[in-house]
Amino acid sequence: MADLRAVVFDMDGVLVDSGAHHREAWSRMLGELGVTAPPGFWRKTIGRPAVEAVPLVLGEPVAPAEARRLANRKHHHYATLAARGLPAVAGVIAFVETLRAHAVPLAVATSARRSDVIELLGPLGLLDRFGVVVAAEDVTRGKPDPEVYLQAARRLGAPPEDCLVFEDAIVGVQAARGSGMRVFGVATAYESADLLAAGAERAITTFEGLSWPL
Repeated sequence: MADLRAVVFDMDGVLVDSGAHHREAWSRMLGELGVTAPPGFWRKTIGRPAVEAVPLVLGEPVAPAEARRLANRKHHHYATLAARGLPAVAGVIAFVETLRAHAVPLAVATSARRSDVIELLGPLGLLDRFGVVVAAEDVTRGKPDPEVYLQAARRLGAPPEDCLVFEDAIVGVQAARGSGMRVFGVATAYESADLLAAGAERAITTFEGLSWPL
């Protein structure tokens, strides 16, 4: 992988272990509607902006205004839960420092809001480690559309084919591949086999022991 010039990280499930808070936030929002969440429902939401995930979770079309309202309710619950703080995914802080020691340009490309990026990465000491952050407010189309990754590559000044992405979501893997980037799956939400089937060329469970060059 000597041709790789830059590395792009998704945030939730890749940099921070936030899956539990997201699942609980969705469950609370559904509970307000009197809906009992079916087993595994949250997998439909992984990697997608909340406003796009609402109709998938409910299993029916939702008017745009109502989808935004429900997405905001989910975000409210998530922010309350996230205020408790979240741990980093195992080994990722050390790996980011290794990349910085090799002067590798780094970006975050996430479906989360910029305020969430600040709140979650700041306490972990990771926020200032990334020269580029592309968040939900910066794109018009969420993953699996490749827009977020194409923006990250442009801001890094690197061709997409020279970038490596770390992603935990199937739609995120699809977005990264659609942009022309290489992808490693991080199996914190999906099984390794699912990420490989979506197009990841390798899957890891943690960043522990990972070095650079890979």
